[in-house]
Amino acid sequence: MLVIDTNRGRIVIEMEPRVAPRAVERVSLLARKGTYDGLLFHRVIDNVLVQTGNPNNKDGGGSELPDLKPEFWVPDPLTTKVTWVRTTNDGSDGAIGSLPVAKGTDQFMPAWVAHCTGIVAMGRQRDPNTANSEIYIMRGSARGLDHDYTVFGRVLAGQAAVDALAVGEPPVKPDRMIRVRIAADLLAADRPRLEIMDVKSREYSTFALARGRTFGPRLSICDMLPPARSLN
Repeated sequence: MLVIDTNRGRIVIEMEPRVAPRAVERVSLLARKGTYDGLLFHRVIDNVLVQTGNPNNKDGGGSELPDLKPEFWVPDPLTTKVTWVRTTNDGSDGAIGSLPVAKGTDQFMPAWVAHCTGIVAMGRQRDPNTANSEIYIMRGSARGLDHDYTVFGRVLAGQAAVDALAVGEPPVKPDRMIRVRIAADLLAADRPRLEIMDVKSREYSTFALARGRTFGPRLSICDMLPPARSLN
């Protein structure tokens, strides 16, 4: 887990190295080096996303480390680990860990992580090979971003802090990341403890059915994200 302490509160992100190992390795390294400490949320679009992680506090920056190759798709061997929760005429929806996964009807097209609220991914420039240090967190669902950016995690606690960040490109008074750490590196008393609903459980089946009744034909995997709760 990645723990981001901001002036608006704590954000806890579950990273998924099985889906994006290079991105998780990079973000973990930068967090441990202290690169992210004090950086601003330099671009915040209401109901869409927030961006941070560039040492120059604006778009187009990056760390001294080399850029990363894209990890836009769920690796083929990992697809067997996806729990598929429903199939429609448009394809299939499921989850791996806490991440929402989608797959189209084309059998040759790999699966991908859906851009739902709380999804965390690597920012980049026009060239898909330019992810470096910038990250963004979704404030809403934006499925048009699917399979075009490297998704590496999901917010499990602190989405309210994400939603409270000052809006602007850049904001007039931007908020900042005060401290960014890996949860395992924190003292036990400061380490977040979380549970997430198992998508293979009876409780999740009941939850998904209830969401289906609520959203009807508009239902998407973003409406069925496995809930998480804090144990602290």
